[in-house]
Amino acid sequence: MLAILNEKQRRYYAAYEVKALGHGGVSLFASKTDISRDTIHVGIREIESGNMLEGDRVRRVGGGRKPITEIDPTIEDDLDILAEPKGNPDSPLKWTTKSFDNLREMLLRMGHRIGKTTVRNLLKACDYSLQSDRKNIEEKKKDPDRDRQFRHINDETKSFLKQGIPVISIDCKKKEKLGNFRNNGREWHKKGAAPQVNVYDFYSLTEGQAIPYGVYEVNTNKGFVNVGTSHDTAEFAVASISHWWERIGKKRYPKVRELAIRCDSGGSNAKRNRLFKYSLQQFANKSGLQLHVSHLPVGTSKWNAIEHKLFSFISINWRGKPLTSLETVIRLISKTKTKKGLTVEVIEDRKWYPTKKKITDDVFKTINLIKDTFRDDLNYTIAPNV
Repeated sequence: MLAILNEKQRRYYAAYEVKALGHGGVSLFASKTDISRDTIHVGIREIESGNMLEGDRVRRVGGGRKPITEIDPTIEDDLDILAEPKGNPDSPLKWTTKSFDNLREMLLRMGHRIGKTTVRNLLKACDYSLQSDRKNIEEKKKDPDRDRQFRHINDETKSFLKQGIPVISIDCKKKEKLGNFRNNGREWHKKGAAPQVNVYDFYSLTEGQAIPYGVYEVNTNKGFVNVGTSHDTAEFAVASISHWWERIGKKRYPKVRELAIRCDSGGSNAKRNRLFKYSLQQFANKSGLQLHVSHLPVGTSKWNAIEHKLFSFISINWRGKPLTSLETVIRLISKTKTKKGLTVEVIEDRKWYPTKKKITDDVFKTINLIKDTFRDDLNYTIAPNV
């Protein structure tokens, strides 16, 4: 009976049973059930006085323990000051973890009586939650034409796509150490069967490195990755574009003589990188393509299409899997796909790309560079040298 009754019904049921048992019934019934003697006596008093609760109500109005904020009106403000120190460099919890134990200890020192569980409940009631740092603060010196440049890129991309001209977004993904090292993320495994990896990721323990340079084709939602092993240089970046064109691009766009390239403003494809422009000139001469290049404003690389259209899915696909060899990297990238049709072709590039290669003024003048009328440092065309 007790298992199917609510609190009020259990109280009254116990009271009736005890009254039927007579003297000693309270002690006997309490010993055989989990109902306390006090609860039984409350039930008896309510029955004998005729002051029983009607309807669905289980307790009388105002029954139960009062909220701590009513008993201790200042505790909420004191907890807010401790959890979010403002204007006090010596605040005791500004330089330590805001754990429940630490918060409770400080509140006790301030004269409050509170348990750890109540600290947790009070924090939630005050709209506190566990949060990590967020990358929202960008460079103080923003490009004055930042919005205009994004609009310019968007308008030109729409125009190129309408004409059937391929538009590619390019960038280099983070370099990866090859070896039995921890890779961020979690995957399903049988209990106790998770991959065991090295405690340390010293470079001396690596089997080399993988440098995935990607080409994302906006027209078709297809990806191409050239995995290098030496250095991420401008020559490597343009070689990746060239490999994509030779293997895929010229077959998919046999009649096209133009190519639109979208990239960020730093790294191997930086807007001020002379070697990048010179390498593009060599590619233009070889392919016969007119290259329309647009760089994203400084500090906005995360808005590059390749980041959220290709690289993010590669990271998801290889999460929690140690990148033990170049072959493993290539296989995992090649298996990346989405429900919206993304597939990725991958090749291995073991060519050595030297660093610190300089382009002299005389050599730079040989580049057939056509500057755009808007922000020619970010937008330009490189045509083949006739």
